[in-house]
Amino acid sequence: MTSLFKPSPGRRRGSDLESGKSENADSDSDTFYIPSKNASIERLQQWRKAALVLNASRRFRYTLDLKKEQETREMRQKIRSHAHALLAANRFMDMGREQGVEKPIASATPAGDFGIGPEQLVLMSKDHNVASLQQYGGALGLSDLLKINPEKGISGEDDDLLKRKTTYGSNTYPRKKGKGFLRFLWDACHDLTLIILMVAAVASLALGIKTEGIKEGWYDGGSIAFAVILVIVVTAVSDYKQSLQFQNLNDEKRNIHMEVLRGGRRVEVSIYDLVVGDVIPLNIGNQVPADGVLISGHSLALDESSMTGESKIVNKDANKDPFLMSGCKVADGNGVMLVTGVGVNTEWGLLMASISEDNGEETPLQVRLNGVATFIGSIGLAVAACVLVILLVRYFTGHTRDIGGGPQFIKGKTKIGHVVDDVIKVITVAVTIVVVAVPEGLPLAVTLTLAYSMRKMMADKALVRRLSACETMGSATTICSDKTGTLTLNQMTLVESYAGGKKTDTEQLPATITSLCVEGIAQNTTGSIYVPEGGGELELSGSPTEKAILGWGLKLGMNFETVRSQSSILHAFPFNSEKKRGGVAVKTADGEVHVHWKGASEIVLASCTSYIDLDGNVAPMTEDKALYFRNGIEEMAGRTLRCVALAFRTYEAERVPKGEEELSKWAMPDDDLILLAIVGIKDPCRPGVKDSVQLCQNAGVKVRMVTGDNVQTARAIALECGILTSDAEASEPTLIEGKSFRAMTDSERDKICDKISVMGRSSPNDKLLLVQSLRRRGHVVAVTGDGTNDAPALHEADIGLAMGIAGTEVAKESSDIIILDDNFASVVKVVRWGRSVYANIQKFIQFQLTVNVAALVINVVAAISSGDVPLTAVQLLWVNLIMDTLGALALATEPPTDHLMGRPPVGRKEPLITNIMWRNLLIQAIYQVSVLLVLNFRGVSLLGLEHEVPEHAIRVKNTLIFNAFVLCQAFNEFNARKPDEKNIFKGIIKNRLFMGIIVITLVLQVIIVEFLGKFASTTKLNWQQWLICVGIGVISWPLALVGKFIPVSKTPLSTKLSGLKCWGKKKSSGEGSL
Repeated sequence: MTSLFKPSPGRRRGSDLESGKSENADSDSDTFYIPSKNASIERLQQWRKAALVLNASRRFRYTLDLKKEQETREMRQKIRSHAHALLAANRFMDMGREQGVEKPIASATPAGDFGIGPEQLVLMSKDHNVASLQQYGGALGLSDLLKINPEKGISGEDDDLLKRKTTYGSNTYPRKKGKGFLRFLWDACHDLTLIILMVAAVASLALGIKTEGIKEGWYDGGSIAFAVILVIVVTAVSDYKQSLQFQNLNDEKRNIHMEVLRGGRRVEVSIYDLVVGDVIPLNIGNQVPADGVLISGHSLALDESSMTGESKIVNKDANKDPFLMSGCKVADGNGVMLVTGVGVNTEWGLLMASISEDNGEETPLQVRLNGVATFIGSIGLAVAACVLVILLVRYFTGHTRDIGGGPQFIKGKTKIGHVVDDVIKVITVAVTIVVVAVPEGLPLAVTLTLAYSMRKMMADKALVRRLSACETMGSATTICSDKTGTLTLNQMTLVESYAGGKKTDTEQLPATITSLCVEGIAQNTTGSIYVPEGGGELELSGSPTEKAILGWGLKLGMNFETVRSQSSILHAFPFNSEKKRGGVAVKTADGEVHVHWKGASEIVLASCTSYIDLDGNVAPMTEDKALYFRNGIEEMAGRTLRCVALAFRTYEAERVPKGEEELSKWAMPDDDLILLAIVGIKDPCRPGVKDSVQLCQNAGVKVRMVTGDNVQTARAIALECGILTSDAEASEPTLIEGKSFRAMTDSERDKICDKISVMGRSSPNDKLLLVQSLRRRGHVVAVTGDGTNDAPALHEADIGLAMGIAGTEVAKESSDIIILDDNFASVVKVVRWGRSVYANIQKFIQFQLTVNVAALVINVVAAISSGDVPLTAVQLLWVNLIMDTLGALALATEPPTDHLMGRPPVGRKEPLITNIMWRNLLIQAIYQVSVLLVLNFRGVSLLGLEHEVPEHAIRVKNTLIFNAFVLCQAFNEFNARKPDEKNIFKGIIKNRLFMGIIVITLVLQVIIVEFLGKFASTTKLNWQQWLICVGIGVISWPLALVGKFIPVSKTPLSTKLSGLKCWGKKKSSGEGSL
């Protein structure tokens, strides 16, 4: 079976499906293989059809519901069609207005304490009715009706918030309730084998009562029915708890936090706490959280594809097209919006309320385990069928003996009721073998360990958005990390500056430089400064870089509000990560136009033709002076400082476009600039980041730094973090600039990408090119990102890691995992958890296969040789419960250990059963089978039961076999915890769940043996017999230890089998002959 045996190296080959090229023959022929991202519907349907499934409703619960997915797409299409119709109607009405046909508009109707009702707001927003908005006085008039100050927002007091929620509703939408416990109970009942067992139990019950009376005759059928009900209840409880965990995690994923203006200050609130009247600053990458109108904006453009289905970017204008739809993303520019509709009063709210969210998603490991389950289950079915045929043949030919030694069936003499009862018992045993043999819980163990891991990862500051990312992270061979905020603290402090032509202090700057710097800092920013009314410390908001520069402005004597009021913004060019700068054109009180630029120091410096000297005069930028500034930049960058330059130029007012449309398209001049200052901003490395990087390197995961900062700054930080070990390494291609990498051909990039450790002055597209090259080279790539332009790289990477604090909503939506604290140490923890998922599944497979092999062999050999089986249906159901549900809980929830980070990355298509696992499980299975078969055939004499009543002796022997078998599994669970470590007890005390399950298993086993004899077909054992059982179980510990000294081949067993297969083919065709 390919899923079980097929090997793969730790890194993918160039022709792998996920490397961007066509699927190779292996992937194509392997039914139970899907890529970790963007699997096609055909691929998903293919493995579902091939899987051997006993309970489809349970097995496919956590996979993508293909039918629901289709319904959701259709519903989205309907909503989008509605949005298109509204836009078309709006255009038609605009044309009517242009031709003088005006539709009468109703005046605002007060509602509660406010001047306009919710119906009018909703109607205006949905129809995008500009005329209605203008009648209400535009955004400012609407602000008055909603009783807010557009400069300061709502007051934010509890009473005001309550009134707004009461009048206009809250920003939530009704969600369809998740499945209740009874539904999980019902799903668990759909297992085909359990249904057959229940039918057999009812038939056995009826026959037993008829032949033996109600007092004695109900035990056989009743015990099977009770065991089946117990299995169903335990399964349902386990599944229900998993469902609750996923539900909580999904609630966390949807809970977006954003900044709003309340009481004049920027505060962070949950998207669910937004109310009508809230004023929200919007920047690139933000999601529009509610319906609203634009108060003001600069080059604001939205991606409305989530609502309209079209990837067209729509430019927004405060006068012509001011309406913003909830759920859209800010693609460019910035602005300030006024919320006019929330919750189900928005198109997005209606969409989310109308579709049932399907959180199902199959992961590659889950699909592979379905392949393993199908392979093992097929063998189990064949074995069960053989047992059934053998037992029936032996029975009807008179070879099956009763307790007295005589034949159970004598043709023409045995009553029909006894025959039916005996046949039902045979069928029950065969069906129970199928229950044990088909590992229905194996694929679900992935879901269990993922649910556990996701919950624990939340505590480790990682929010998983896609299940498969958890396991893929265990295969990561390289991490392309941002610098700012991930490797560093993102706590910026301006510590150095060059102005007036030299390195200088704030106090030494002439008034000309100070006034122009202050003007540029106050106007060319997306941050703000809040001044508390009663006095107190000023509050700076914005990105860390913005806050550092605003803080420097305050040292220069800047009064933020006063400076902003002294000039008006004509046009703005928001900071762009491609051009590495942002600018603003302002008109001063005396009518002059100043164009201010701020950005990467060497890029802005290259556009400067002059600078202002210490006397306040404009001086030409000579080659010597430019060299002086460049040396200053390199010197600061060499000390890990981020260098930012401020420059400006004047512009003729008459050349500035007059109309709004022309102004929005105006390319602000960025040449002939006058340098004002170059500042150095310190952003210290995170404590412990060097150890985290070293831990990754030791684990075979190469850490690469990709940053937009100066190459020298990148080099200095990389040396401090341990990404570069010495200055000798700091040369191409180990240290490379983005533009150099960008200029290469694909083949050239592929040749050097393995050697790259640091990329400086990179654009988001450079990061994407690096990811693509690495993937083509066979790497499993994890990428961190926070900006909107990082989205393509996050999407392209095998694992996209978005930053929770600095990250935009666009970046988060393109990611697979969100790092909540932006810390590289948390990324390393995700790697540990990824490896833990894979390791835990392997532990469970080893444990389950040992039970499978032992139970099957014992029953088959006993059936063939004696016509009877030592393990009854009820006993096998108890073993199945230990193996499936309790075993998964115990082994699939092991926390990660440091030992995992001492291994190389896990190949995503490596065989699930390694040579070490084969060795361990075969040793245990052979031992268990040998001992229990000896007991089965020689147990009466070995246990000294020859003089006992034969019926009692056989029952004691069979009870001892059952008890020893269960205790072997309990002790072997300890071995399964550490497949490749000699100390199986390491960390055992910390894992309370494991210990609890072992204790529960042992206590229940004692109860079954000592007190439930009639139900479980057991009899009480004396203390010597208990000691024998415990001894048989305990021997598995030293046996496992000795086994670990047996060397195993590094070549996977599957590779050898494949080689033999190929050799056989060649020989049969004559190619293999000498």
